[in-house]
Amino acid sequence: MEPRDVVKLCYQAAFGAGHLLQDLEAARQYLEKEYAALEAGPGDIYEWIHPRVCRVSLAAWKREGLPLEWLYHMFAESAAHPPGDGEAVFRDCLDTAGQLMEEGVFPAAAGSWKAYLSEYPLHQPKAVHHSEGYRNRYHPAYRLVCGRFIRIFPILQALAELPREKRVVALDGRSASGKTTLAGMLADVTGAGVVHMDDFFLPPGLRSPDRLAEPGGNVHYERFIEEALPFLKDPRAFRYRRFDCSRMELSGEREVREAGIRIVEGAYSCHPLFGEYMGLRVFCDVAPREQIRRIRQRNGEEMLHSFRDRWIPMEEQYFRHFQIRERAALVC
Repeated sequence: MEPRDVVKLCYQAAFGAGHLLQDLEAARQYLEKEYAALEAGPGDIYEWIHPRVCRVSLAAWKREGLPLEWLYHMFAESAAHPPGDGEAVFRDCLDTAGQLMEEGVFPAAAGSWKAYLSEYPLHQPKAVHHSEGYRNRYHPAYRLVCGRFIRIFPILQALAELPREKRVVALDGRSASGKTTLAGMLADVTGAGVVHMDDFFLPPGLRSPDRLAEPGGNVHYERFIEEALPFLKDPRAFRYRRFDCSRMELSGEREVREAGIRIVEGAYSCHPLFGEYMGLRVFCDVAPREQIRRIRQRNGEEMLHSFRDRWIPMEEQYFRHFQIRERAALVC
């Protein structure tokens, strides 16, 4: 790595891909052209260059047989929402790079590092190209992606291996484990249609002591079986009635868009009464202390007591009784 390669690394860590996506169609065409000319290659699919930014290898992506469209959507979304505090992070990365120079980590760049920085416009950082030597040695071909997308990579890999008729994902898991956020990212990347289990919250009229004592009884599974389950493997759009927790009653409908991939997200999505409708089971986990912190931040102190004393114990009973986590293909 020459000085410009180190500066490029620092710049990407600080600003992501925001400078690269001024023309969506041109960016797509360039990616497709570059990808078509590449051979599938070894190595990891991604490498962290900063806690919030990754480089995704095109050659490894191709080796895994993942749709290029998925990578483009992640790249475009990452470029549209670059990290904040870019200049401060850039300077911090440069300082770290300078320390690494002194430790001999970048021997090829150490001798000319200060000279290169003296000519680089630190007051107005700009993107630079890789050095010729670096390109000839490594043939870099990658796209920058926001680090938050890395959590869905194992799911994307598993999805790509499924036959098209089985591309239904069930995201079960603990409260505040990020199920809805994960489903949203998957939908943005793959175009999947999403069904929310919160829309099938058990209405007050069915909350008998026997029903609530039943493992997994805290979901209106009868209505899910009738209004959602028959349509999950059909790519056409469909609608179902949604339960409004703020009003504690059914209120309106939710449309699930036409799509070749379906995601059912929420606790109880792997209830045995639904059978093996899913091609992929995912369990979203969270440590107890972090779970409480997130619920307090999201729902407030008063609702935290309801979660801690009522809803979480019911979820845990369901997880244990039906071994939901143990039966999942992926835990994230």
